[in-house]
Amino acid sequence: MKLYSIETGRFKLDGGAMFGVVPKTIWNKLNPADDNNMISLAMRCLLIEDGDRLMLIDNGMGNKQDDKFFGHYFMHGDFTLEKSLAAHGFCTDDITDMVLTHLHFDHCGGSIKWNNDRTKYETTFKNATYWIAEKHWQEALAPNPREKASFLKENILPIEESGQLKLIKEGELFHPEIDLLYTIGHTNNMMHPIVPYNNTKLIYLSDVIPTMAHIPTAYVMGYDVRPLESMKEKTSILQQAAANNHLLFFEHDPFNEMCSVHETEKGVRMNEILKL
Repeated sequence: MKLYSIETGRFKLDGGAMFGVVPKTIWNKLNPADDNNMISLAMRCLLIEDGDRLMLIDNGMGNKQDDKFFGHYFMHGDFTLEKSLAAHGFCTDDITDMVLTHLHFDHCGGSIKWNNDRTKYETTFKNATYWIAEKHWQEALAPNPREKASFLKENILPIEESGQLKLIKEGELFHPEIDLLYTIGHTNNMMHPIVPYNNTKLIYLSDVIPTMAHIPTAYVMGYDVRPLESMKEKTSILQQAAANNHLLFFEHDPFNEMCSVHETEKGVRMNEILKL
């Protein structure tokens, strides 16, 4: 397998919401906020090339929303999904498998685009199977009030209408060598691929540990639906990674792509910052 980091763009969210109960005097040193208390975040995805399969995990926010929507998230930088794919010699039509960890708009918005005359939506990856956890799909169709604004129907319903949707039941895999871990702290049944890489494994963290700064147990986002479960899940993942020399891949860290971890007196902490 060959792995590629795919940067789809940068956006901003409220720093306090991103770090929950952690005081700004602490988190601001890790990811400095602007005058509006907003911090810059990546939307970094993972591309996996294996034989005739080209698998993309998550796809960023996309570009089909209106200016008012994007005005809330302060999109910035030069990264796009298309540019990042092209830098490795690929395009959206080459993707055979579109794997979505969950259906919040900053992870799946790139799934769907406008057609040429902007009269209807169509899938961005016309040759891909779209893989989504079955239980999470059902959650997204009837969202709870806390998450409703993150599940946008224009990101979700056209996937089913396209006929390209494949729901993953518990115990099933989209690739025989890629294990799947599920968490419920951030959102119900978020899916984390665990990918073979350089004689070890790489854990795609999605939003369970969005940045390297979130490794300490108490650093949990205000967006999580079950913060105590998030803390338990983080602890388990970090202990597993430290014990087995697994690597952590960060979707939202604006500075660091991935790292290794080890046990310390304060718990599991970053060991070495790495790049694919």
